[in-house]
Amino acid sequence: MKKVFKWIGIVLGALVGLLLIAILSLYFIGNASLNKTYDFAPSNIVIPSDAESIAFGKHRSETLCESCHGDNLAGGKFFEDEMLGTLDAANLTTGEGGIGREYTSDEDYVRAIRHGIDPRGKPIFMPAVTSTSHLSDQDLGAIIAYIKTIPPVDNVTREKNLKPLGKILMGAGMFPKLPASVVNHEIHVTAPERGVSVAYGDYLVSTNDCRECHGQEMAGAEYPDPTIYLITPNLTPGGEVGFWSEEDFINTIRTGVTPGDHQLNEHMPWETYKLFTDDELKAIYMYLQSLPKLPQYTE
Repeated sequence: MKKVFKWIGIVLGALVGLLLIAILSLYFIGNASLNKTYDFAPSNIVIPSDAESIAFGKHRSETLCESCHGDNLAGGKFFEDEMLGTLDAANLTTGEGGIGREYTSDEDYVRAIRHGIDPRGKPIFMPAVTSTSHLSDQDLGAIIAYIKTIPPVDNVTREKNLKPLGKILMGAGMFPKLPASVVNHEIHVTAPERGVSVAYGDYLVSTNDCRECHGQEMAGAEYPDPTIYLITPNLTPGGEVGFWSEEDFINTIRTGVTPGDHQLNEHMPWETYKLFTDDELKAIYMYLQSLPKLPQYTE
């Protein structure tokens, strides 16, 4: 009997040892991804200075940036979990704690928004890069031009702090991948002509985080924040939106209330999306209606 217990102890010890090795390996993989250095050729995008471009950059920033960085773009709490760590949305101004003091060249902004890296080439925690990497050179230039004009706001955000469990989960692929490791890193991007068209609607959907929440096929998906359990709705003609008129769609985005009198989920950033122009919302609706009729995503 003693030999049996001895072998059981040996087996359990070996299993514990293997588990510790696996955990340490995942930790180091996750930590390595956080500290990887990237280098990309400069885009040489010309940042405009005319009033029309800056006004358009303001409009794009309102619909794209403010839901995370705030209406003054001074940043704030974005993700916080006792076990996993904390992550704040950056202060984009030149005030105390703002990246405007650190980003000294136009390329610094391009690298952050298009490639997901800081001026040192290190990956940043900016999930929206999977969408903003698709911004055209013209739109990206306009947004940067506007950001450089915003008033300074003093707001010192917290340094990113991913705890060991967070790094282990990242190494195991259970955390969303850092954008710098998955976007295509094109140096120059073009966009379809602005207007009410399927092509421009597709462009707006691709550059405004819609696919990150509703899935690449827009048929719904698991919400990207791993601490929130939520299956997002199907936006193809196979879902409820397929029964909405153009007017229904616009009213829903403007008010946050569906034609069936249901309030949109709190995680749907309709309060920034309501700032889209009528033509932009019409283009998005036109694109959604052009998609294949797909069933609602389920786990």
